[in-house]
Amino acid sequence: MRTIYVAVGSTRGPKLAGAKRAVELIAPFLAPDARFDVVGADVPSGVRHTPLTRAEGMAGARHRAEALVQLGRERREPWSYFVGVEGGLDTVCESGRRIVLLESWACVLDTTGREGVGRSGGIELPVALAAKVVDGGVELGVAMDELTGQRGIRDAQGAWGVFSRNLVTRQDAFETAVTAAFAPFFNEQVYGRP
Repeated sequence: MRTIYVAVGSTRGPKLAGAKRAVELIAPFLAPDARFDVVGADVPSGVRHTPLTRAEGMAGARHRAEALVQLGRERREPWSYFVGVEGGLDTVCESGRRIVLLESWACVLDTTGREGVGRSGGIELPVALAAKVVDGGVELGVAMDELTGQRGIRDAQGAWGVFSRNLVTRQDAFETAVTAAFAPFFNEQVYGRP
């Protein structure tokens, strides 16, 4: 049985675990006759630590995927798919009220240059926390640790888990984003062949 290697642009637990779960879900559609091996690698996002816009979050995911392609070439890795993941914020105005949403993004590239992009849903940040992060420039991970009185929230359930009482965790959000980003690869009948 052949092995297909999927590189993920992070070694953080929730990001890597979310990507692994996504690959487990899509593997039968992507290549039912193969075994998948998911590996993490630290690569830069090229964006600020907490992206403050949808465009910046998407760019961070794409930069990570592109950095993986470059790293794979340099190290002659057998990687077939390159998955960039990035969490960030999106601000919208609804009925005169600013709403800041936390989102997770994924960008998937393959060795032929095909690309897929996906994101999780969004969950609203509390107003005071949004002000601290967006207006005050405090990194979301730091602000979450202060809010909860715990350390390392982003490496556990993440802000998603805190806000949703663990009904949706950071890992779950990245799983959704990565699954969505792979859709053009495992559902070519709908998306069309390259």
